[in-house]
Amino acid sequence: MTSLIGTSLLSLLITFAQGACPNIISRAEWGARAPKSISYLSHQPVQYAFIHHSAMNDCFDKTSCIAEVKAYQNLHMDVRGWDDVGYSFIIGGDGSVFEGRGWDKVGAHTLGYNEVGLGFCLSGNFMDHLPTTIQMNTTRAMIECGVSLGKISPSYTLRGHRDMKPSTLCPGDKLYAEILTWPHYRNQTASP
Repeated sequence: MTSLIGTSLLSLLITFAQGACPNIISRAEWGARAPKSISYLSHQPVQYAFIHHSAMNDCFDKTSCIAEVKAYQNLHMDVRGWDDVGYSFIIGGDGSVFEGRGWDKVGAHTLGYNEVGLGFCLSGNFMDHLPTTIQMNTTRAMIECGVSLGKISPSYTLRGHRDMKPSTLCPGDKLYAEILTWPHYRNQTASP
């Protein structure tokens, strides 16, 4: 696992240094179900980037991460009754990025803020431990990618899910403490 993560980190650093966005595994590649319906964001760039954790299993390779992403979609559609997987993108422990609703579609990740932000979910439960370094670096690279593509405002505000919904533990205590140190994190009252 260490060599796989080390190789992935090196690849990510080279890609990011060259100004390219991380590779995104498409919905077709991970075997996504068709959404029940689609709503498009009416205004881009969005002002918010929201950080989530899945509160489910960690995954460290493409195969196990695909299984986790499918589990999130099934939970969101079959149990919660949503139109699709809620997140814009899901990032696995090996740095793999999975397309959820993507850059242009309204998500179901942060109630009251889905039309003004994108949701980045790190696969795993981060109450007691941090995500892998490559998982966090890839998440930051994806946000910067969104800025470079004009999907996220250069003056965006980074928030944890719990900032917008105090009753949730998402994105987990350890990950939340970490994102407080990330650029663009702002702990202020926000309105959509």
